[in-house]
Formats: sequence, structure tokens, C-alpha cells
Amino acid sequence: MTQKGKGTEAPLITHIVGARPNFPKAAPVIRALETAPVTQRLLHTGQHYDDALSDSFFRDLDLPRPDVNLGVGSGTHAQQTAALLTAIEAEIESTRPALLVVYGDINSTLAAALVASKLGVPLAHVEAGLRSFDRTMPEETNRVITDLLSDLLFTTSPEAAENLSREGVSKDRIHFVGNPMIDTLLKHRDGFNPQPVLEWLGVEGEYAVVTLHRPANVDDREHAGGLVAALEKASESINLILPLHPRGRASLSDQGLTEVANVNVIDPLGYLDFMSLVSGARAVVTDSGGVQEETTMLGIPCLTMRPNTERPVTIAQGSNRLVNPSNLADALGGVLSGQFTSPGQLPPLWDGHAGGRISAVISDWIQTR
Repeated sequence: MTQKGKGTEAPLITHIVGARPNFPKAAPVIRALETAPVTQRLLHTGQHYDDALSDSFFRDLDLPRPDVNLGVGSGTHAQQTAALLTAIEAEIESTRPALLVVYGDINSTLAAALVASKLGVPLAHVEAGLRSFDRTMPEETNRVITDLLSDLLFTTSPEAAENLSREGVSKDRIHFVGNPMIDTLLKHRDGFNPQPVLEWLGVEGEYAVVTLHRPANVDDREHAGGLVAALEKASESINLILPLHPRGRASLSDQGLTEVANVNVIDPLGYLDFMSLVSGARAVVTDSGGVQEETTMLGIPCLTMRPNTERPVTIAQGSNRLVNPSNLADALGGVLSGQFTSPGQLPPLWDGHAGGRISAVISDWIQTR
């Protein structure tokens, strides 16, 4: 993706992405920096091991092709992080960027932050400061360590900046810029159309979308069984469409999910198809962080299958509620009966210009150095 800077000595900025949640966050930042006096390089770690799906995201989001795909793939947290550290280190040592930009809270983000710190390369974290305050979540560890090591911390909501301040991060490193994922949603919103996907699935009438992938939900056999029972009960009132990540497919299928009549289990979808499906849904049941934000923007009721969330702004806005297997069916019934109203006001700076704000901060920072 290497892009022209103004002059042959333009500082190099390397963006690191690794899984589907990163792509809609990175796209507006990369696009905004195209007019800055820098050269850009895109490194895809390949942590998301579905090559066809990754390709669809690059195509849907008008992302340039990666300069390199490390192809790290899956594994335990230790195996994957070790492979990422080795591969990212070699790439960063050979290119020595002026700034490394990482996104979100996946293992690729943590590994890149550690490499940057060891090699003395400045680091910027997009989506900094989010906290669930639940250290049993691997993503929480990734967030905390990445923020500790970052020189520039870009936050999506006011409480994220407050979290960082409480942890001792100096205010001059924190920049409240809004949510670049919302930039991507707004850019493509007019093109969302669920009908082609519904016709392909043969689903008629109202439906809810379900996404589940977190270890706490899908790895434990007993919990997975309770989750399948909850989805079966919920499906008595509405069709459920579940694009199922490979992580959860085996365990949930073993518990009988694919045998439930009104649950349509399908392969993961590309960005435009998935967001089209969400835009037409009566509700979304999820354990994803980003989906909580996207449903807030679209005014779609969201039921988050977790005991906590690192995105409390979505609950404060009234678009999101935390649920568990024991109350999912009742909560979904409440949505269908009209008890759930769309938020009247969106979170601050969710206006489609976060990428431009991030670009401006990075450009100023580069110039001062």
C-alpha cells in the first residue's frame, strides 16, 4: 500500500491490522492520511485466518492492499502472540517507521505494542482507554498494556479519556477524536440493503441477528449448552440469523445449535452484507464490542451477551442492554413488544470525521519531531 509522501524522505507510518474489527477502524485513518506529508505502509498480520473474508473487507471498505501479510493464523493466545511478536519484529526492524499505528484490542495490537516498545518505535493506539474492568477477558489485558506503551492515545468517548487519566496517562498523550468505525458506517450507510442476503437465506419477515465468539461464551461446554438453549427459546418469537465465527462453530454446533428450526447458522459475512443485515434487523444479540457501537448508530436495539462492557456509552445512550442466557428470551420479547426505544442522542463526535481528526494529530506530531 506504500503511498506517496511529499518528497522522498517523507516519514513512514505503518498501520497494523489483523482481524475483521480492525478494518473499519483503519480505513478512515488511512484515507485521511493520504493528503498528509507521510508515506504509509499497511501490515496485515493474518490473525484473521479466513483469507476470503479478509479480502472482502478490503474490497468493501476501499482499503489498499496490504504491503505484507504475515499469515500468522490461529492458535492459543501464547502461540499466536509469540508468532506475532517474531513476525512483526522482523518487519519493523527492516522498515523502522516513524510511527506505528495499532487498532482495537486483538492479539496483533498487543504484540505490535510490545515490539514497538522494545525497538524504540513510537506507537499510536486508535480506540484507546476502553475498559471493561474484567481481567478475565484477554482483550482487557491487551487494552491496558497497549495504552501503557502508547505515545498517542486516540479515544472514542469521554469516559475512555477518564479511564486513562485515572491510570496516570498524561493528558498531552490523550486525544478525544470520536469513533473511526462510525466514519466507515456513515460512508457506506446509504448502500446497506438486507434484501439480497435475506433472499439468499430464504428468510422472510422479521428477524434478529446474533453474533457470538468470545471465549467466555463459546469455549466452555456447559455454558455453550445454556446459550444454545437460550437461543432456541428466543427463536420461538422471531427468526435468528447467526453468522458464526469459526471460533464458536464447533462448540455451539456440538450443543445442537444447527438443529434449531428458527436459527439460521451461516458463515461470517463481509462488511457490507453484515451491516446490511444488521440495518434491517429488529434486534441484535452479540458479544462483540464494535457491534454495540454500530447498532447504537443505526438505532437498532442491542442485547449484549456479557456481564460487562468496555463501551458503557452504548448503555448510557439507551441502545444497548447487558443480558445472559437466563433472561435473553424475555429481553428480546421486550424489544419486540416495543419496550426498547432508539436513543435520542448519539455519543459526542460520532460524526464521520474521526479519521480526519486522527490524521491532523498525527501530522502535527510528526512535524514537531
